[in-house]
Amino acid sequence: MLRIKLVYKEEELGKAWKQDFDVCDNVEILKEDIVKVDCDAIVSPANSFGFMDGGLDIHLSETFGWHIQDELQARIAQLDERELLVGKSMIIPTKDEKIPFLISAPTMRVPMSFNIATSVNAYHAMKAILIAAKNHEEIHTVAIPGLCTGCGRMPFHIASNQMFLAFDEIINGNYKDYKTFGDTQKFQYRLNEKGLIWDY
Repeated sequence: MLRIKLVYKEEELGKAWKQDFDVCDNVEILKEDIVKVDCDAIVSPANSFGFMDGGLDIHLSETFGWHIQDELQARIAQLDERELLVGKSMIIPTKDEKIPFLISAPTMRVPMSFNIATSVNAYHAMKAILIAAKNHEEIHTVAIPGLCTGCGRMPFHIASNQMFLAFDEIINGNYKDYKTFGDTQKFQYRLNEKGLIWDY
């Protein structure tokens, strides 16, 4: 079974994760520098164009080397969209003996705070991360930071809830069965109570 390590700096995020993931045996919650965590893959909650020179990403680039950004951008350039959409991910070899893989999973198209806090981007990014890790035969443990909680300024409890709901689907297999369009709206509100369904 895939093991998840949720790595935090902010106490409020750690507290939210501990509440949401309290019954998940394969989830460990750590207050640590994420590059020091024992894992097979580390997550970069990057942008759709693969720039890794800000926020957590610059820490990853300085730790593992700038060749990761170069390879990520080269692979993104081969996509039909020429960008890695939110909800998609890529696995890049790090050439590091301790942490051999990096999973790039954008939480926003470009670095911004506008509209990210009211989005469901943490949910989509978490699904992409877990699908990628689960389907890779060499990844057994993945370290994941808070998604959308940095530059995106998503409230910690909302980001945690979105990450758990993604985990519950991809890892536990508890997929939603939407009988009506209204059901999709209710789940949208459950993902982010600050998001508007109608704006007119």
